[in-house]
Amino acid sequence: MSLPDPPLWPAPPDHPDADHETTPPARPDEHVVDEDRTLHAWVTFGVVAACVVFTFMQLQPSLILRDTLPNGGDMGAHVWTPAFLRDHLLPDWRLTGWTNDWYAGFPVLRFYMVPPMLAIVVLDLVLPYGVAFKLVAVSGALALPVAAWAFGRLAGLAFPAPPLLAVAAVAFLFHRDYSIYGGNLPSTLAGEFAFTISLCLALVYLGLVANGLRTGRHRAWAAVVVALCALTHVIPLIFAVVGAFVLLAVHPTRRGLAWLATSAPVGALLAMWWLLPFWWQRSHLNDMGWEKTLPPASAGWTERVGFWITFILPDEQRWLLDLPLVGPPLRLDLVILVLAAAVVLVAGRQRIGLALVTLLCIGSVAVVLVPQGRLWNARLTPFTHLLAYLIVALAVALVVRRAAAMVPLRFRDPLRVGGALAAVLAAAVVVALPLHQLPGGRTGSDGVYRWMGLESAEKSYIPGWARWNFTGYQGKEAWPEFEDVLLTMEGVGDDHGCGRAMWEYDRELDRYGTPMAMMLLPHFTDGCIASMEGLYFESATMTPFHFLNQSVLSTAPSRAQRGLPYRDSDIDLGVGQLQMMGVRYYLALSQEMIDAASRHPDLTELARSGPWVVYEVADAPLVESLTHLPAVLADPPRSNEDWIEATEDWFQAPIAWDLHLAADGPESWPRAASYGEATRVPVEPVEVSDVVLEDDRISFRVSEPGVPVLVKVSHFPNWEADGADGPWRVSPSFMVVVPTDEEVTLRYGTHPVELGGWLLTLVGVAGVVLLVRWGRLGTDEPAEADEPEAPDVEHGDDEGRDETTLDAPSRGRPDSPT
Repeated sequence: MSLPDPPLWPAPPDHPDADHETTPPARPDEHVVDEDRTLHAWVTFGVVAACVVFTFMQLQPSLILRDTLPNGGDMGAHVWTPAFLRDHLLPDWRLTGWTNDWYAGFPVLRFYMVPPMLAIVVLDLVLPYGVAFKLVAVSGALALPVAAWAFGRLAGLAFPAPPLLAVAAVAFLFHRDYSIYGGNLPSTLAGEFAFTISLCLALVYLGLVANGLRTGRHRAWAAVVVALCALTHVIPLIFAVVGAFVLLAVHPTRRGLAWLATSAPVGALLAMWWLLPFWWQRSHLNDMGWEKTLPPASAGWTERVGFWITFILPDEQRWLLDLPLVGPPLRLDLVILVLAAAVVLVAGRQRIGLALVTLLCIGSVAVVLVPQGRLWNARLTPFTHLLAYLIVALAVALVVRRAAAMVPLRFRDPLRVGGALAAVLAAAVVVALPLHQLPGGRTGSDGVYRWMGLESAEKSYIPGWARWNFTGYQGKEAWPEFEDVLLTMEGVGDDHGCGRAMWEYDRELDRYGTPMAMMLLPHFTDGCIASMEGLYFESATMTPFHFLNQSVLSTAPSRAQRGLPYRDSDIDLGVGQLQMMGVRYYLALSQEMIDAASRHPDLTELARSGPWVVYEVADAPLVESLTHLPAVLADPPRSNEDWIEATEDWFQAPIAWDLHLAADGPESWPRAASYGEATRVPVEPVEVSDVVLEDDRISFRVSEPGVPVLVKVSHFPNWEADGADGPWRVSPSFMVVVPTDEEVTLRYGTHPVELGGWLLTLVGVAGVVLLVRWGRLGTDEPAEADEPEAPDVEHGDDEGRDETTLDAPSRGRPDSPT
């Protein structure tokens, strides 16, 4: 007979986890087994499987398995990344590198997460690319209920807590308070699928921590899982790390401290191949200027409190049911339910419950107090929302077990199972009602959905969003138009040469599947036609200058980056910027921009495709000799934000473009506080020829060395020059070199910090091996696995047994290696 689950309520006095000051004395009958673990296992399996299947069915499985490229929000542009990793980086034995496909070049996957993209590449070995992408994109959502169950199971929570935590995860997935912050299904469909996968890993890690603090086991597994969490998305790593310390705080033992102190550093070392360069080169990250979410400045203190409560905790009224017999709609506010559940867990001194409530309090304070900066406070709300659902589920499980303890023995297990199933049914109704997915339910002519006396006038947009995304580009009505412009640009590249393209932005491009669809020009042209706009805004130092250019070359620009000095459409300024940035093609969409472009002397019409008109930009070389020495800024910018502030006005002043501003350079170059104060030192330009641009290499010839040459590729510290001094960063964010030879080659190399990161990762691998060899952490404190097993008692009609004392020894062999 298998051993019973550990209790949800405080352990008995003779258990090593017991709080001897607060736990009441044990009764003589406390150690009798009264739970049907086989039944619990089947119920748990059924509930968790139902959670996964239900979620999958709402995501349009038939469309997921259709061989189309997914679209919708950022997801439609993420399509580019795994293919580039597969075709360009992996053949060179690299996981990160350089690409010229977006933003005049940027370090691909240096500041974005590798594992999800690598998983798509692996799955692409056996499945069509679009199907592989879609399966990985939804994998986090499908895994979250399993991860929540695993957290409860590893944490030692008794039935029905683990399956109810899985149900809580489903409620979190389908809630619609936000659609971009991360974790829930709307965010996943918007493109934040890496966040959701990382959140799953964070939950599993916290379960491993809770287990390891009790048993001394799983150190190696915990190290591997937290490393994967960090590599998949860094923000859930914050949740994992803070949660680990909270778990230690509610269960403070010397063994627990030693367990965390030996496991966590190994996990950090495993991820250093990516984390260390990320941190070291963070000054090259672009800040999109997301503003901290705050209550209105005019709000009174009561309004401010209400704002923060409804922002930090789930507030959408998807839980609220209209009961016609009651009169006004009966409001069961989830906020009140969460607070009541937290009180139940705190009053019961349930350790995991205390940890979750503590985490919720810490997260709430962080949302309010985190300063304006790169970490947007709204990005922390997925954790507070998920914790709210988990706390409610844990409190319900606790109430069920306590209620079962009050009835005769033969009724206890049926009450536990019945209570669990009733809670599952209630949650299913709450989640499925706005989805209009309840059996026998129907929508009336008034648009109200009715089921067994319950009504809902709302309808969830999640299934429709999934249908839009997974129909794919090829399934859209506008696919023929989109395909035609892609083929047109492929032909332009064949006839007139490869190069960068700037396309006019318009939100109506969503008809292709996402307004970002044109970012896939390099994907569909095999890199021949690069797009000046791409997805990973924070990864490219040229991002702000692109959006300034987009603003003057579009009638309805996105102006996605905050705080820039945007101007309205101005074809002369825009074309001048294209020439200065080495952009070869301009695609106009609106009639206003088509008319303006057709009159511009430096634009030549090459082709038309549907509403698009393609122009070639004259005098836009990728490499050119300078006419003046660059002026080095006297106060060197310390961050990308400082650089933008110093150069954004220069970028919009054509009169200044003959004198580039530099972050550094030879002592012979003039110094200046700004371009307006710079001394112009003219030089005789040289001839530049034989320019070759490859993925991570640029080569050219000069007629004479010694004169500065502008290379119109984004600057990054990994670039190295052969046959020239430099490169140095110059405005807007390109590179300048001073040739020392007639042949010059720039290569995107491996930065020393990357080598250091890989060395630390190898140390981490050795650490995992050592943790496996050392096995379970020993201690002078008692451990569960050293206790005698609970008696193997038949489940019968035994009166007076108390289920709250059924402490399970650690499962598995005491010498389990991890």
